[in-house]
Amino acid sequence: MELRRTLLDVTPLRSSPAFRRLWIGQTLSGFGSQMTLVAVTFQVWQTTKSATWTGAIGLAQALPLVALALFAGSLVDRADRRKFYLLTTGGQAVCSLLLALQGFLGHLPVAGVLGLVAVQSCLVACGGPASRTFLPHLLPQDQLAAGLALRRISFQGAMLMGPALGGLIVGGWGVGGCYLIDALTFVAALYGAFGLPHMEAGDEGARPGLRGVLDGLAFLGRTPAIRGALLTDLATTVLSMPISLFPLVNAERFGGSPRTLGLFLTAIAVGGVAASLFSGTFTRLSRPGLVMLGGSAGWGVALTLFGMSSDPWTGLAFLVMAGAADTVSVVSRSTVVQTHTPRELLGRVSAAEQIVGQAGPDIGNMRGGLVADATSGAAALVSGGLLCLGAVAFVGVTTTDLCTSSAAPPPHTAAAGP
Repeated sequence: MELRRTLLDVTPLRSSPAFRRLWIGQTLSGFGSQMTLVAVTFQVWQTTKSATWTGAIGLAQALPLVALALFAGSLVDRADRRKFYLLTTGGQAVCSLLLALQGFLGHLPVAGVLGLVAVQSCLVACGGPASRTFLPHLLPQDQLAAGLALRRISFQGAMLMGPALGGLIVGGWGVGGCYLIDALTFVAALYGAFGLPHMEAGDEGARPGLRGVLDGLAFLGRTPAIRGALLTDLATTVLSMPISLFPLVNAERFGGSPRTLGLFLTAIAVGGVAASLFSGTFTRLSRPGLVMLGGSAGWGVALTLFGMSSDPWTGLAFLVMAGAADTVSVVSRSTVVQTHTPRELLGRVSAAEQIVGQAGPDIGNMRGGLVADATSGAAALVSGGLLCLGAVAFVGVTTTDLCTSSAAPPPHTAAAGP
């Protein structure tokens, strides 16, 4: 019995048919999205032979997210979230079909491909906040953390296996075949969404335009637990994200072999999957904020040890530890956000969480590269890990609500300001 309580809690899949359909659909769609990323990267590289153009793929994905997510979150808090998610998911499927058509019938210019990627990212920026509001509607309070852990292992499974599968399909059927499979996976995502109940935002919807966005930001500012959770995640990713350093570390420790470069990301994913499989050890705890701080500190410690390690395989073991700590931190952070946000504000707060979770790592990778160019890869890793630990300690000391708050139901306060 005790061993079972340490494993991934699948109770949400058994107790909620709507959540089960949504989870299966989003899992399949996540695999398709990772495959499409490989196909787009391959197509752009084959056309241009330019690292600048392949780097522009990330820009096409990131800019719409930063520009639109908060306004999309405000709209989510005024609309039927199910209908909004259906529209944005359907739009993503259309973009994948257009990518497939150009892949089969004749490639678009690179600017056209990136344009389709940007349009699809706009739809992701809009649909993401809606998707993040579903769990409180579908699951009881005591199953939220378990539902978030299930979502996390779905994401990690796609990250671990999707790119490899995408590479095989591109090699066998070309980029058009990969895009088409991605489009077909949206059928599963739409099926899961059609099974959702209607989800109105709350008794008092968000005010339109910028006023609604400012109301959401004001709520973040006056809610210490959520503010501390997002600041912790932002600080750890911006100060210590290591992915941009992997080619340099690979050259230093493995002689630059391309066969070993993928081991670094794989090690992080393996740690994340392992932590998800044993997520019962932390999702059942009553202090998710404190657990999040512990996971973030573990990430900083693991990256510091990775930077100090001279043995390459020991270094990979520390990356496994980092991946496990990251999963503990992310699941616990989302639990804090979900349980301390009123439903009428959940779209806007989820949009802020989405921006932090996706834009923070991009900035952190840039920081790591700049520090490594000025010093060394080891110095960038060790300094990042130590800065991460300092930031976590600062947030923990200055935000006592984050340490002491339990996974209690959120207060139902009005969204609008005076």
